[in-house]
Amino acid sequence: MYVAVKYFTDLQDGNHPYNVGDLFPRAGADASAERLAELDNLQKGPLIKEIKTRRAKKNKESAGE
Repeated sequence: MYVAVKYFTDLQDGNHPYNVGDLFPRAGADASAERLAELDNLQKGPLIKEIKTRRAKKNKESAGE
């Protein structure tokens, strides 16, 4: 799960606007791993950041990570 850290419009999703704090991708939309990496590594700083959830943390712990 990701959250917007800067306002942007997603040019690959019909210019859908994301305000700071909005979840990415929006409900009903999908984003490829390449798209997530692209938005997380833009030259002027990331537009999104990953949110660590309790479920994800628990899954990693049970997998031995």
